Amino acid sequence: MEIHVVKRGESLWRIAQMYNADVNQISLVNQLENPNVLVGGQALVIPELDQEYVVQSGESLWQVANRIGITVEDLVQVNGITDPNLIYVGEMLKLPFFPHNVQPGEYLWSIAQRYGVTINQILQVNNIESPSLIYPGQTLRIPTEAKPIIEVNAYTTQMNESGRQEVLALGRNFTYLSPFMYSYREDGSLTEMQDVQVIEASRANNVLPLLVLTNYSNQTFDSDLGAALLRNTTAQETLITNILSIMREKGYSGLNIDFEYLYPEDRENYNAFLRRVVARLRPEGYSVSTALAPKERADQQGLLYEAHDYSAHGEIVDFVVLMTYEWGWAGGEPWAIAPINKIRDVLDYAVTAIPTNKILMGIPLYGRDWRIPWVQGTIAQTVSPVQAVNRAADYGVDIQYHETYQAPYYRYMDENQQEHEVWFEDARSMQAKYDLIKEYGLRGGSYWVLGNRFPQNWAVLQDNFTIRKL
Repeated sequence: MEIHVVKRGESLWRIAQMYNADVNQISLVNQLENPNVLVGGQALVIPELDQEYVVQSGESLWQVANRIGITVEDLVQVNGITDPNLIYVGEMLKLPFFPHNVQPGEYLWSIAQRYGVTINQILQVNNIESPSLIYPGQTLRIPTEAKPIIEVNAYTTQMNESGRQEVLALGRNFTYLSPFMYSYREDGSLTEMQDVQVIEASRANNVLPLLVLTNYSNQTFDSDLGAALLRNTTAQETLITNILSIMREKGYSGLNIDFEYLYPEDRENYNAFLRRVVARLRPEGYSVSTALAPKERADQQGLLYEAHDYSAHGEIVDFVVLMTYEWGWAGGEPWAIAPINKIRDVLDYAVTAIPTNKILMGIPLYGRDWRIPWVQGTIAQTVSPVQAVNRAADYGVDIQYHETYQAPYYRYMDENQQEHEVWFEDARSMQAKYDLIKEYGLRGGSYWVLGNRFPQNWAVLQDNFTIRKL
């Protein structure tokens, strides 16, 4: 897979020629609504013909395998597919091997060294008994290089049929699915959620559903609701019992606790609550994880940060989700949603307090459109990456790329002469985030939030990693 940045005036046909790629495959994997309309500065994913294949309309996995000349089992194994019937138009499949034409003077050891595989791997894939039994002009199958294995969580707020279909379509990219969310009342009872559809969809893709518990009330995270629980051990025991009941009934595999804007004086109470939860849930085989505010130092001030004790969470729970997004928040000034330099600042501190194999780095799947000049009290519109590119096309503006933030952005003037500034994510910005996961040796990533069309991301993810299934 390659990432191409469109120059003004370039056509898809010309771009495909540059990479010896297939126009239809490029259009499908990027889900281009009008392949004849490209935007200057737009990032495109370019599938490599010999190493990747994008599913076309009406194709089954058997048809794809037959077209390529491999087995369905090979495709299932290399792509982590649970159900061979769950493949979708535009989905990019990795191929288990690619061709190499033997040149005069080439030996098997030099070919193996060139592609980073072993001689035995090449012999086995090609059913060759001896390394000496190759000859010029022969086409060898070279095994695809193994990708780093990570875990991936995805939050979803859609509990309807649309949400179910999205989980079915994207589920092979996830280790965990976190339907958002359950809250609680002061007496320890839980709110309700119609989450059965998405839980069933997650199970179809061998994705473990996590029950998300929050201190959310009256359309906001409630500090007082947090205090009421964390200062009352009786209510805590009642709540944990109720959580276990729901998890058993609906088939959840773990608990993800997202308590935000807690009072600083509840820091130790929160740590004690986590220990109590783990003591009850872990013996029954359930995982416990938390979502943490993006702190850059242990003593960072502010209601969002002070009660989140990185070191304690790193010790107590199975893993954490760092909420490394929302710098460009809806009620604030225009900015990248997840500037890479700010994410790095958070990780630099986090890895000193939490084992790297317990950290999932938060990753946004959305962008925002602000009216400018920005006015305090105005709210930006949330847009999907697909909407952001289409909007640039509609208003005839080029997309820029901020090198420090590693994020695309642009400005445009609407029909009412109101100027706007848009920040979003694309294939380049996601590659930068995946590079951070590798650099810091993290457990993986966590998406906020499904429901925003971003087809490029899944191809970039698959090009970088193999997703662990548990």
